[in-house]
Amino acid sequence: MKKSIGFLMLLITMIVLAACGNSGGEKKAGENVTLKYGMWNKDQVPAVEKIIENFEKANPTIKVEIELTPREQYFQKLETAANGGAMPDVFWMNGPNVARFANGKALLPLTDLVKKDKFEMSNYPETLTSLYTINDDIYGVPKDFDTTGLFYNKKIFDEAGVPYPDETWTWEDLKEAAVKLTNKEAGIYGIAAELKNQGSYYDLIWQNGGEIITKDGKSTGFADPAVIEALEYWYSFTEEGASPTYAQLTETRSTDMFMSGKLAMTFDGSWRVAVFKDNPDLDVAPLPQGKERAVTIHGLANVISAKTKNQEAAWTFVKYLGSKDAAQVFAETGTVIPALNGMQEAWLESVPTMNLQVFIDALEYSHPLPNIEQTSALWAEETNILKKAFSGEISVEDAAKELAASADKILNK
Repeated sequence: MKKSIGFLMLLITMIVLAACGNSGGEKKAGENVTLKYGMWNKDQVPAVEKIIENFEKANPTIKVEIELTPREQYFQKLETAANGGAMPDVFWMNGPNVARFANGKALLPLTDLVKKDKFEMSNYPETLTSLYTINDDIYGVPKDFDTTGLFYNKKIFDEAGVPYPDETWTWEDLKEAAVKLTNKEAGIYGIAAELKNQGSYYDLIWQNGGEIITKDGKSTGFADPAVIEALEYWYSFTEEGASPTYAQLTETRSTDMFMSGKLAMTFDGSWRVAVFKDNPDLDVAPLPQGKERAVTIHGLANVISAKTKNQEAAWTFVKYLGSKDAAQVFAETGTVIPALNGMQEAWLESVPTMNLQVFIDALEYSHPLPNIEQTSALWAEETNILKKAFSGEISVEDAAKELAASADKILNK
């Protein structure tokens, strides 16, 4: 009898210890969990909040809290959090950084989950699914995609007597219009020749027949005369006074200048539609054509932290973020172009006052952003060196050649 009681007590103790040991692990089905969702664009918060509201109604045991971090600090914060084990459960990822975080074991591979649930990745553009596939493993479910357009202020054009831009515009037309539209007395500039790659000089480099990174990934094209010519063209707007200076654009964002009527034109991505759509003076046209038509294409994906303690709930949320219901909210609010095939039409109809078709048409001549592991370091070097040219310290040609030498070392480390 004593042996039976002793065995029973031992069994109870083992059960209690097992339960305690599981308390910090994966939550079981049916338990209440709270997910942290990391993102950087505050303009998308209203749409995301609506999507979360709908998700929580359908999944009452899962709550989602947004962690908003400015774009400038986002990836540094993620890197620090990855090292400390405090990453959000689900978060935004972009192409230039996915290889770095995937190879650093910070992201949860989704391949087995996709297969298990028969989740159809073919419902998204192949260019986006391949962007987030590293070493044959899927790491992200595409959220949206974006291309670049030429936004313009019709009121400023009308007052200056300049015809609106259209698909016939060339680099020469853009320069001529920017000069005519500049009104220093009124503090109005024709365009903002910003030092940013996507939605700026990358588009021009591709339009001029240049390339950013060679196909073998071992060198850049910055020393190429075609690339130098594109950069010199972009900087010429500043030299001729048709664009704010590098210092001015560092102090005040081009988006704010455009919204306040101080810019006649600006290169920007389709994600800005959510910001510009309520101003009746604003519209968008295709980017002017160089030697060829070209724009940048990119798209974000939702990924899961490799260290999440709520893997099942996180995957449920990611699947919902990639669903038609979520895409419908993004489309109808004009927030972004949904990545889900078949949902682009709803986005086009969301802002009938703007020629949003230009962003969809641009898919035919788009170039993806680099997504190699060293992209982040490469971009930092681009800014550090090219800003010397765009602030007038050295020539564009000297800066481009210096960048080529430095960037090639980064690529071959």
